[in-house]
Amino acid sequence: MFAVRLLALAGSLTLLSSVLLASARADEKTKTGFLTRVHKDADGKEAKYVLFVPHDYKGDKKYPVILFLHGAGERSGGKKQPVEVGIGPAIKKREKSFPCLVVIPQAVKTWQAKSADAERALAMLAEVQKDYKVDAKRVYLSGLSMGGMGTWSLAIAHPEKWAAIVPVCGRGDTKQAAKIKDIPCWCFHGDADTAVKVEGSRSMIAALKEAGGSPKYTEYPGVGHNSWDRAYATKELYEWLLQQHKK
Repeated sequence: MFAVRLLALAGSLTLLSSVLLASARADEKTKTGFLTRVHKDADGKEAKYVLFVPHDYKGDKKYPVILFLHGAGERSGGKKQPVEVGIGPAIKKREKSFPCLVVIPQAVKTWQAKSADAERALAMLAEVQKDYKVDAKRVYLSGLSMGGMGTWSLAIAHPEKWAAIVPVCGRGDTKQAAKIKDIPCWCFHGDADTAVKVEGSRSMIAALKEAGGSPKYTEYPGVGHNSWDRAYATKELYEWLLQQHKK
């Protein structure tokens, strides 16, 4: 009889644990704003990332999602965190009305396709797509400087994933531009950039056009490497993004 009671108690505790865990997960999914999440890889290694959840998110409709790739200065061990540069500050200026989920991972070395950092970023994106209501037809990719290069690289490596790309002050492989000619693209760069020469963007835009693409390109006269503040503050950018979707 005692053994039966113990088994019943154990079953009740297991059920209670499951209910509490499900409740905790449900509670997490109702939180909005900038959230810190932890991704675990197949080996159990943990990596933190930031997820922005729109303030009107209730899980009752699908939302577009942006994967944002930071620059070299925000890598692990850097002086600033990825959320502090680029799209993060732009979101904070209109946080209550920003319309997209935004995944903000942190690299150790590089965003180039097939690197450990890039693969982890894609896994984090997939995790968010699983845990949240995401519009699979409106998955966007953007990044600045090193992240701009990563944007070109990941777009070329996985052209089927993206409804649109927004590379900022980066450069890419012009020989492979034909692979992404059909992906809507809006590229930004400053013509006085000494860190990543403006020719990096000019040549990619020219290659896309030569391949039959119709990319948008904004070049800021007299602007140096930091073209991202102006780019991500462009209201029309998000209006344009939301119009792009895969068929």
